[in-house]
Amino acid sequence: MATVDCQVEGLFVYPFKSARGQPLESVRLGPTGFEWDRHWMAVDTQGKFISQRTHPRLAQLVPEIEDEALVLRAPQLPDLRVPLSADSGAAVAVRVWADECAGLDQGDGPAQWLSRFLGEELRMVRVIARPERIANPQYAGPDPKPITFVDGFQMLVCNRASLEELNTRMPEPVPMERFRPNIVLGGLPAFAEDRIDSLTLGEITLRLVKPCTRCIITSTDQRTGERSTDPLPVLRTYRMDHTLHGIKFGENAIIVSGLGSRLHAGCMAKVTFDS
Repeated sequence: MATVDCQVEGLFVYPFKSARGQPLESVRLGPTGFEWDRHWMAVDTQGKFISQRTHPRLAQLVPEIEDEALVLRAPQLPDLRVPLSADSGAAVAVRVWADECAGLDQGDGPAQWLSRFLGEELRMVRVIARPERIANPQYAGPDPKPITFVDGFQMLVCNRASLEELNTRMPEPVPMERFRPNIVLGGLPAFAEDRIDSLTLGEITLRLVKPCTRCIITSTDQRTGERSTDPLPVLRTYRMDHTLHGIKFGENAIIVSGLGSRLHAGCMAKVTFDS
């Protein structure tokens, strides 16, 4: 297998599912992915997850981890502080896509805050200490890979050159934040990620296992929460995957090794391509 060097241009964590991403200079790798990634989310009265697909205004929800608390900020609302303690809240049944799992309800105060922000009755939940969901073994392999409230895999890797190539075809450019990556790579050709087998970043090794098929969230301005320039019609002309029944951009990844290690923006990485 061929191996080349590249650079980690950006690191992002999304503590609250479908809220705005948090760019970081360094981040620790936990058993489910980056520390705090998608540990909280909003659910409706039936326990079903809420995302920007139906609630684009979630992009205006800004989460940060500060002083042993998740801090949520939103327009015209006071900041909300939720303790990081992993055992806080009553266990409730929640659903992320087809997965039924347990979450910890964060109480009436956060529920009222979220409901006021989005204008409907909602609850806030967080992951349990040992998440029950696992990445799809068809792609992740037989060794169970635990996941939080992510859509399906532990991490998402995108390539800066792929975005730049896409933007040469767009009527106006779209930023990388529309694709909500955890890791952004630089120094590779456009769409080289299609052929990456593994990514080694110091003590951390990730395996890229499945293209990420994209949805309407890529048309949502991550600053205003409004629908904007949609890259999907352009991507459909040359990035349609008929096996996956979707338009692909970026690669889902799972953790091979390096739990507990820290990753730093700007570090160099070794990429091993499929033979």
